Amino acid sequence: MLEKIAEMLGGSPIVPELLNEPLKWKKPRRIFVNSMSDLFHEQVKLSFIQKVFDVMKRADRHQFQVLTKRSERLLKFSPKLPWSANVWMGVSVEDNRVTHRIDALRQTGAQIKFLSLEPLLGALPNLALDGIDWVIVGGESGPGAREMKEKWVIDIRDQCASTEVPFFFKQWGGKRKSKTGRDLDGQTYDEMPI
Repeated sequence: MLEKIAEMLGGSPIVPELLNEPLKWKKPRRIFVNSMSDLFHEQVKLSFIQKVFDVMKRADRHQFQVLTKRSERLLKFSPKLPWSANVWMGVSVEDNRVTHRIDALRQTGAQIKFLSLEPLLGALPNLALDGIDWVIVGGESGPGAREMKEKWVIDIRDQCASTEVPFFFKQWGGKRKSKTGRDLDGQTYDEMPI
């Protein structure tokens, strides 16, 4: 299963025999490919990334969400990947220091492009959302979690609303995220691209 493969990329050997697991699953699933890793990590060869993309293309009944912080490598490899409509590509953007990742994402062949603004560590007052299909916002969780300010989240929500980009608010975060919840201004935001 791709989730297991992705988790192994963080330091364990890649297990190619698991690549074809999604082809066996009959019921459509939404699969987050990178729960504990980054498919575009420097130690992952282009040939393996191409194999992952080939499986995702062939398993077109499923929706695959791929997330990276390595936008330069994503952009470099984009022309060599078989992009299909069921592959949603995203980049992590924590604060203004890394908004260049959005420009790189925009230039890829992905048909659905999303931003994961988590953990949100600073204000993003001038997000350029043209060519972006979805925005996820979330706070950092666990011991030592840094604060996410409500005004940052509201500003991003309002920018999404004004540009008609679906907005998904994942969590406030904190040391005990189950206590902080995911309500923003008294409601939950679960918007998704069509």
